[in-house]
Amino acid sequence: MDATLLANVTRVCPFLARTPVSSLRALGVSVSSQSSSFSTNCEKPTFVSKSATTALFSAAQRCPIMKTAIAVQAIRRISNSPAFRQAVLRENESRNTSVPFPFGKPIPEKSSSKPVNVENILGKIYPAENCPVSSKSDLDTESAGRSSTFDYEQFYAEELDKKHRDRSYRYFNNINRLAQAFPTAHTGTGEHVTVWCANDYLGMSKHPLVVNAMKETLDKYGAGAGGTRNIAGNAQLHLSLEHELADLHKKPAALVFSSCFVANDATLSTLASKLPNCIIFSDASNHASMIQGIRHSRAEKMVFRHNDLEHLEQLLKSVDINRPKIIAFESVYSMCGSIGPIKEIAKLARKYNAITFLDEVHAVGMYGNSGAGVAEHIDGMDEIDIITGTLGKAYGVVGGYIAGSAGLVDLIRSYAPGFIFTTSLPPPIISGALTSIRYLKKSQTERFGQQSNTVKLKSVLDSMGIPVVPNPSHIVPVLIGDAETAKSVSDELLHKYKIYVQSINYPTVAKGEERLRITPTPGHNEELMGKLVDSLSTIWKERGLKYVSDWEREGGRANVGVGKKVKQLVDLKKFGPEVAMTA
Repeated sequence: MDATLLANVTRVCPFLARTPVSSLRALGVSVSSQSSSFSTNCEKPTFVSKSATTALFSAAQRCPIMKTAIAVQAIRRISNSPAFRQAVLRENESRNTSVPFPFGKPIPEKSSSKPVNVENILGKIYPAENCPVSSKSDLDTESAGRSSTFDYEQFYAEELDKKHRDRSYRYFNNINRLAQAFPTAHTGTGEHVTVWCANDYLGMSKHPLVVNAMKETLDKYGAGAGGTRNIAGNAQLHLSLEHELADLHKKPAALVFSSCFVANDATLSTLASKLPNCIIFSDASNHASMIQGIRHSRAEKMVFRHNDLEHLEQLLKSVDINRPKIIAFESVYSMCGSIGPIKEIAKLARKYNAITFLDEVHAVGMYGNSGAGVAEHIDGMDEIDIITGTLGKAYGVVGGYIAGSAGLVDLIRSYAPGFIFTTSLPPPIISGALTSIRYLKKSQTERFGQQSNTVKLKSVLDSMGIPVVPNPSHIVPVLIGDAETAKSVSDELLHKYKIYVQSINYPTVAKGEERLRITPTPGHNEELMGKLVDSLSTIWKERGLKYVSDWEREGGRANVGVGKKVKQLVDLKKFGPEVAMTA
């Protein structure tokens, strides 16, 4: 069904107005895929819709109002096409008779000396007063206009239809996390659900120290920054935060951005475009922000297989050692949970005269004695040239940053449009982030609680044979292997069991590796974990979803079913009994 038509009638159709969105989604699932064509090889010419058949389309055809509207739209599309007119004329010449219209009743025969009259065809099926095309001249005028102008709305609809057909269209659930009932949220209908997939890994967004600091700053400095960093938006709070971040990563300087997507994009695009004849070596699983920055730099790039040191070295060997090089990679890859070989990549960088760009977005606050990330945990921060991180995940607020040498940071500050030409973060946000960083530099309680719950959940799911993608980090990816099924399981968890776990589909993960991404927090107690495990167990049995043994028989997928065992990066024993007791 035409997407624009559907959007318009939703506002006036009683059925669409009262039917829940979840039901409409279910009805809108394609049951067969067809292509657009106009055929005259049968008694009655037929038109096959561009869109796949859906239950929603079938329901619309039974509606007396929508049935007519659909037919009118179809007639207008067909009648305006040269293919339709040529087909009618050919049929007329071959049979010496008029042609029955595709959607209507037979038209009385006409003299073979007269050509087929499209206006008469339309008029016999729909009275003139009801027909959107009142005359052949109108039809020709509209057709000529369409052929010479670009139809923007049709383009939007067709692009979105591609997303629906390949099952990559994104649905955003209405989830409102409750600070005083973490990790509970309410949906758009007011129902309470437990959130199991947020990136607020440590629950710092609701921590009293963070919230109170933001309230006090709001009262003192107001809601907004007032401008860019260059124009009225450069406060002492911003400078203090950058000093704190530089100290966190043991670097001479740091720079704060509106998000880490912007930080990665701006830094890579600016640096690689400034370095003469620069080439970037990028891990195949790098985040979209890094890919975007590389693309915007217009520098040459080489992509090495995920965490494959041998492949990376082969590529580095192929380039002149004196040519400027950047190796861009991550510490924790958020969709599979794997961890980059930081020290080994740094060693290759030194060997082949490259600099390193490490994204610690999913690691800052989570790993290391002071929460500086995996590089701190393995004692490798001094081996990395540029570290990027976020204030919006473990730190619970919003924003991004880079840390590196004073010269590097000043270069980005002076040249990066993504930093220069955007309003700086509001004072309350900066204050909350500053408070969160300082707190997590000292407190181990939240990190222990999160890691402990991760270990428990992975262990229980593993004992049940539910396929968790093996990894050493805090991410718990549960493999499903099909986009439609992953979305359906996510919906069932939300609506039936009041558990929110987002499904992850292409292009975020490869096709056939669709999954649920679960992220335990310190707030997910044994009762909540029991409900999640029981729900997943029931769904796997009722739906006949694949267990680890099933993937093993198929040769494995996404490292599931290949006998791979991975040890957690964090050893809980190293936290000590005092931390364990307070967690």
